[in-house]
Amino acid sequence: MAKLSTLRNIGVEMERKLTSVGITTADELIQTGSEDAFMRLKLRYPKVCLVHFYTLEGAVTDTEYNHLPEDTKQRLKAFFDSLY
Repeated sequence: MAKLSTLRNIGVEMERKLTSVGITTADELIQTGSEDAFMRLKLRYPKVCLVHFYTLEGAVTDTEYNHLPEDTKQRLKAFFDSLY
């Protein structure tokens, strides 16, 4: 079981937050997916933002968050906007 911080974009602080919502390994994050992981974080940490969502998607897809394809960013933003 690989640590969360072995994934791209996941630093110590994000690892701490993910662990606090029950996602403790890289495999768990990948299986959970970025949308569910983001929702868990949003419930516990209401100030998480769209960049956090991009970070999670990048971790799941092994992509630098600032290099996500434009269609992926649009899909994530639409999901994010639907929360409000």
